[in-house]
Amino acid sequence: MQVPSGYGLHPQSYTAPSGHYSQGPEKMTSLPLDSQCDDYYSGLYRVPTQNVVTPNTASPQPGAQQMYGSVPPAPHVVGSTLGSFQAISHPSPLPPPPSQQYHQQQSLSGYSTFAWSASGLPSTQDNLIQNHTSLATANNPTNPVADTLSCSVMQNVQPPKSSPVVSAVLSGASSTRTPAASRPVEPLASVARPSELLQQKGMQYGEYVNNQASSAPTPLSSTSDDEEEEEEDEEAGVDSSSTTSSASPMPNSYDALEGGSYPDMLSSSASSPAPDPAPAPAPAPAAPQPSKMAKPFGYGYPALQPGYQNAAAPLNSGVPPGSPAYSGFQQYAQQYPGMNQLSSSLGGLSLQSSSQPESLRPVNLTQERNILPMTPVWAPVPNLNLDLKKLNCSPDSFRCTLTNIPQTQALLNKAKLPLGLLLHPFRDLTQLPVITSNTIVRCRSCRTYINPFVSFIDQRRWKCNLCYRVNDVPEEFMYNPLTRSYGEPHKRPEVQNSTVEFIASSDYMLRPPQPAVYLFVLDVSHNAVEAGYLTILCQSLLENLDKLPGDSRTRIGFMTFDSTIHFYNLQEGLSQPQMLIVSDIDDVFLPTPDSLLVNLYESKELIKDLLNALPNMFTNTRETHSALGPALQAAFKLMSPTGGRVSVFQTQLPSLGAGLLQSREDPNQRSSTKVVQHLGPATDFYKKLALDCSGQQTAVDLFLLSSQYSDLASLACMSKYSAGCIYYYPSFHYTHNPSQAEKLQKDLKRYLTRKIGFEAVMRIRCTKGLSMHTFHGNFFVRSTDLLSLANINPDAGFAVQLSIEESLTDTSLVCFQTALLYTSSKGERRIRVHTLCLPVVSALADVYAGADVQASICLLANMAVDRSISSSLSDARDALVNAVVDSLSAYGSTVSNLQHSGLIAPSSLKLFPLYVLALLKQKAFRTGTSTRLDDRVYAMCQIKCQPLVHLMKMIHPNLYRIDRLTDEGAIHVNDRVVPQPPLQKLSAEKLTRDGAFLMDCGSVFYIWIGKSCDSNFIEDVLGYPNFASIPQKMTHLPELDTLSSERARSFITWLRDNRPLNPILHVVKDESPAKTEFFQHLIEDRTEAAFSYYEFLLHIQQQICK
Repeated sequence: MQVPSGYGLHPQSYTAPSGHYSQGPEKMTSLPLDSQCDDYYSGLYRVPTQNVVTPNTASPQPGAQQMYGSVPPAPHVVGSTLGSFQAISHPSPLPPPPSQQYHQQQSLSGYSTFAWSASGLPSTQDNLIQNHTSLATANNPTNPVADTLSCSVMQNVQPPKSSPVVSAVLSGASSTRTPAASRPVEPLASVARPSELLQQKGMQYGEYVNNQASSAPTPLSSTSDDEEEEEEDEEAGVDSSSTTSSASPMPNSYDALEGGSYPDMLSSSASSPAPDPAPAPAPAPAAPQPSKMAKPFGYGYPALQPGYQNAAAPLNSGVPPGSPAYSGFQQYAQQYPGMNQLSSSLGGLSLQSSSQPESLRPVNLTQERNILPMTPVWAPVPNLNLDLKKLNCSPDSFRCTLTNIPQTQALLNKAKLPLGLLLHPFRDLTQLPVITSNTIVRCRSCRTYINPFVSFIDQRRWKCNLCYRVNDVPEEFMYNPLTRSYGEPHKRPEVQNSTVEFIASSDYMLRPPQPAVYLFVLDVSHNAVEAGYLTILCQSLLENLDKLPGDSRTRIGFMTFDSTIHFYNLQEGLSQPQMLIVSDIDDVFLPTPDSLLVNLYESKELIKDLLNALPNMFTNTRETHSALGPALQAAFKLMSPTGGRVSVFQTQLPSLGAGLLQSREDPNQRSSTKVVQHLGPATDFYKKLALDCSGQQTAVDLFLLSSQYSDLASLACMSKYSAGCIYYYPSFHYTHNPSQAEKLQKDLKRYLTRKIGFEAVMRIRCTKGLSMHTFHGNFFVRSTDLLSLANINPDAGFAVQLSIEESLTDTSLVCFQTALLYTSSKGERRIRVHTLCLPVVSALADVYAGADVQASICLLANMAVDRSISSSLSDARDALVNAVVDSLSAYGSTVSNLQHSGLIAPSSLKLFPLYVLALLKQKAFRTGTSTRLDDRVYAMCQIKCQPLVHLMKMIHPNLYRIDRLTDEGAIHVNDRVVPQPPLQKLSAEKLTRDGAFLMDCGSVFYIWIGKSCDSNFIEDVLGYPNFASIPQKMTHLPELDTLSSERARSFITWLRDNRPLNPILHVVKDESPAKTEFFQHLIEDRTEAAFSYYEFLLHIQQQICK
């Protein structure tokens, strides 16, 4: 295998934290490493002693925390009780299920006293929220684990005698044996041990606890340690732009590569400064920083109305108040109109000064029965002037839970609403400005990319909208390539679009851009062969082989495993593929490292031969064991030199070698209303391996096709911490469950052909005064605000919680910017930048008016998943209920002057109780209803990584009546007429025996057919003469040449478009056994274990009145 330039044997370039650390103010204490995986590491890893860096910690002293984290959460104290959010003053024990309440309706006592946290109590070590306030030290001199590991060096010389490598030709009955292969003379170098993260009690989904340790992996860096001091110079402020320069040093840290945030200020876009890979250089004299308390420049948009202008210069702006720049500020006001001009409409930012907006209209929830609108709920539009509205980022990419940002944390605490961002940074876009330029203009201080919301002081200077620093405009930026004009920097595409993509220069590369590399690791045990997934996978690969994203360098490889591991030599020149079997799973090695990952185009015929042979190769196997852990160790070794994507297909519990698991599910507890156990992993093996993979730019995607419990809570860690994806197909069988087989086939088509980004990092920046303290999604936290994404795909969503550290009284707007630096499948280094602008308000009513209820519920769902794992499911449920009680109570006591007896909410929050009830009845959080443990865990995984638009359908499905579709109000999509039936509320009272209803649950569609449904509809759409002739298991609508059929199929096709997962369609007959699952989604109705919507409202009202 010819290794491309820059991809040799990787150096020992990153160090491992020496254990887990408890986090306290100004200190870090080493905790003993759990020894469960010593066997996994002892023979494989060496801990290097170089490159040890100790970052400065800046952990704020915890005070009394307010709801949703007014300050970064409290540090860990061993043995403390749970706490991550402020306690709510009212008690709220969970009420008994309605089945026990028929005579207790007047005595509902509410939910337990747990809110999002206990006030004033330090968090447990499980708690995610605190984990971004201090960083672990890498060079613990007394670490016994490091000492032990440094002694156990892998001997890559000869394979042990008990590890034969059997070579078999994959053809017919041929079984020629060859002598045991010897290991290569120059094996892969030992990989540095990754972050040694202790398996914690109740390990949680977002448990990026010390992922952000100071010695985060520096993957495959080709730079020396001496260059570290220079790299920050380049990124921190020597120049206001990043230019291609042969003299610029090659950085060896992604943190420096994308550019740190606020290097000289404590108030940053994160709760603590990012650790510098090397001592920070002295600030350049030509680029002084504004002081912490400096007044902002007033956002410097020309033609600001007097109330928003700041006449005084910032203290350290670098421009003397008496200089011509200040007179020039007004002089250029008319010269730069457009996006940099805030019209007088900003004067209406205080919504109370004008007529009351619709979003503040009081709604009596207990009296208004039809609360659900008939049309989809759209994201609220921020209250900005028209020019800024046009320029703002699409809510599909970037969305905030509050479209009016409170001036202070105290105001946010009064509102009792969560503050955070929902991101979908890599989504498919039909229009995306792509900018190729030698100069990428960025702020010299905070490294913000120039965007539509900066202000130009004159032609030669612009002011950052995040840190208010004044920067010079580079000469090249004066030329506009679109208009071919000079001297109009404010008309450049970067300043006219809030979402742009830059083609990055070599300054943004740690190494030459990697090729697209795909490795498929396939379970071929008896269980897997019986399920029949291999036929579907191999057929999908054959159909889409030429559509895999990549270029002429694309590489591909295959491994299979049962109780042994099988490699496949596909080297160009062989007449047929060659199988190499390694039976020693305790010390896995690569038999022929140079021929296992091959060029897709050079070896295409061999690859096709293998895919045609694979489904039948193991037909008669009797192997029931699964050595998944050793197979993953081998995959890691194989992928480490380049990075890429590993796709793992697994059908059962791993039963051999490292990472083996035992069944933990008690089927008798599936309907429990008490404690739900085993939501966290049983071992930290898969997490450690994922961190290794992330350090070498490798993501692991898991396809779990299981007919029995497989401990997804443990297996999912391989994807969560390596920025991978998780696909789950319960009860999969290619003949017994054809709908799942079809779903796998369609999901694979999307998975194999969608765009992909490699070796990515993402940083989120925000206006000075705001800070981020918790991230949600599948990633590795490299530093306090830098997310490492070995792969990025267009279906991945992320969330982040925010707090207000400093008052925002000096500015009228705040901005958020996310920058995603990645390598495209074509080998281009690119940066996708999204910028969101929101107004700042000082009145509590305005905060409620700008609430985005869907973004809020999605953020709360992410927080509840973490709470379920770090504490308990019941605590998470209580906290969700208390979120509604607190916000509506605060609104009623401070904003609403109405003395109604009912439950009053502002129109912006009228759906809040409904959505929370839907969340409580969702598989992730429901109790009292039979729920398989793997199903529950998968639902939690989906909540943590789904973009908002898809997550909302999962939380609150959409119900439509489809037996009366018309063209009235229809939309036209690609020469197709798509009907738009009104939404129905999720209640059986909306179902009629003479109708047909479609429920869109995101990953599944149900069509419910009433017993007295019109036979014409049944015949025209379903193709059967009457209700009785409809089969029990119908999963397709036939293509019939009727108007009703065309309308129904057009509507369903439109709903299916742009879904990350292909929804299964189930036709459900009234009174059939299959209707149970359908009726479970009617969340407004009462069940034996849960309230109806009206009962839930009464319960909320009762809690508020206490």
